[in-house]
Amino acid sequence: MKNEVEYSSVTEADIRFLRDAVAPEGKVYTRAEIHEDYSHDEMGALHHFPEVLVETVSAAQVAAVLRHADSRRIPVTPRGQGTGLVGAAVALHGGIMLSTARMNRILELDAENLTLTVEPGALLMEISKYVEERDLFYPPDPGEKSASIGGNISTNAGGMRAVKYGVTRDYVRGLEVVLANGDIIELGGKVVKNSSGYSLKDLIVGSEGTLGFVTKAVLKLLPLPKKAISLLVPFDDLATAIETVPVIIKSKYIPTAIEYMEKPVILCAEHYLGKKFPDHSADAYLLLTFDGNSREEVEAIYEKVAEVCLESGARDVFISDTDERQVSIWSARGAFLEAIKASTTEMEECDVVVPRNRVAEFVKYTKEVERLVEARLSGFGHAGDGNLHVYVLRDGLDQETYQRKLSEAFDLLYSKAAGLGGQVSGEHGIGFAKKDFLEESLGAVPIALMRGIKAVFDPNMILNPGKVC
Repeated sequence: MKNEVEYSSVTEADIRFLRDAVAPEGKVYTRAEIHEDYSHDEMGALHHFPEVLVETVSAAQVAAVLRHADSRRIPVTPRGQGTGLVGAAVALHGGIMLSTARMNRILELDAENLTLTVEPGALLMEISKYVEERDLFYPPDPGEKSASIGGNISTNAGGMRAVKYGVTRDYVRGLEVVLANGDIIELGGKVVKNSSGYSLKDLIVGSEGTLGFVTKAVLKLLPLPKKAISLLVPFDDLATAIETVPVIIKSKYIPTAIEYMEKPVILCAEHYLGKKFPDHSADAYLLLTFDGNSREEVEAIYEKVAEVCLESGARDVFISDTDERQVSIWSARGAFLEAIKASTTEMEECDVVVPRNRVAEFVKYTKEVERLVEARLSGFGHAGDGNLHVYVLRDGLDQETYQRKLSEAFDLLYSKAAGLGGQVSGEHGIGFAKKDFLEESLGAVPIALMRGIKAVFDPNMILNPGKVC
């Protein structure tokens, strides 16, 4: 929302109130005590410190903080693990940063209803480990496993398994949410079906902390697949690899994940990890994963897809059916973002999503953009669901030149995505970085509706101001 609100600064009286409100378990840190990490997110291009950092341990404490902030018109920025890439967890207007770090408990596993109830600070990797040890499965699989579930919910995170299983919104059954005025409400629950009015729960998912503060989540689980096998498929060029994806989808044998990668990114990950990738024979690869309840079931599926790939121009198909090879391939894939980041001085991400049958066209266009703006672009993506991550790298460019080239590249990339029927973000959200592109993409009427929703939930505009719309 275009923010013209005049906010109050945090005073000594406010700090005393906050300390009383979260005592004795919660923590309050003043500006001099706040670590630099809390001034930015993972991308790091945007830096603003909050005036005070508050770590709460309960919904009641969150409610007390928000009620006070609302009455004083102090902005509040929600903060999980800070792994976002669009500035959503950066305190643009100072004020209070409200951290979920200490609200990290797994509260209940309901095996009969196949749900897991957690606090927002629980880490994705801890949730996955906990349920898999009990032969259950939480399918959303964002690349950053150290992210908190609250952050995943706030951005509707996707990940590599979205092509088969869907995204975070598909696995959120219920939420406990604290509104800007301090009211605590329950949305959804353990029920499988719900046609009871507007889905307020689904409004909260993906709202990036602009509508309410999530203090508890009921997550849907599935039985754990017993077997997973990957295929590494080399191609002579990226265009042929990408053009194979819709052919795979049409075959009706849907993989759990379909990732694309190019040789330069693989070499970058090798250098970053100090480990060799299993194959260097090709310029481009598809990485496919299949899961099921038996080896025979999985083999029957991947053999059909391997035939499709070879008929579409693949040079070979490597089967990754041992733990050692699986770790070798997927550790490299998981390191792509950090490896690219380590290879340059600064970078910004274009996180677009396009229809699956237009992925090849968009990927080819990124090469044209690289030539047009004369800056290095690098990327990878979830080819199975059309979500592509393209990074514009600064390298040795001076800041003014880089910002100009970055703006040119983003204008071209987002315009192309819109022309292909896509959107400006597939899974990382809008935050501050993508606001202007969202408005251009959606148009005036949808943006006005979003601002109207924001005004109903948060009339004083204290919740994560300057983000999304």
